[in-house]
Amino acid sequence: MTYTVAALLGVAGALVVDLFVLRTRLVRRLVFWATYPIVLVFQLLSNGILTGRGVVRYDPDAIIGLRIAYAPVEDLLFGFALVLLTLSIWTRLRP
Repeated sequence: MTYTVAALLGVAGALVVDLFVLRTRLVRRLVFWATYPIVLVFQLLSNGILTGRGVVRYDPDAIIGLRIAYAPVEDLLFGFALVLLTLSIWTRLRP
């Protein structure tokens, strides 16, 4: 499985959990999309540092090749999935 496929499956899984399993429906809320760019800035910053300095390397055959701030675009997909899943669980569990 390529990194691209894994990232897409991660996003799909997080969306299913958010919309249908936990039914928190965060992706339908304006507040989620209004605050997500804050997370994105710091994700790009940390990914840029780690991949730009060679701490993290990717097999060119496992990614599509499009990079943002040195990191493959797939990292943004994984980051989205992780943030959405974490916030969905947190929202569902809070009293």
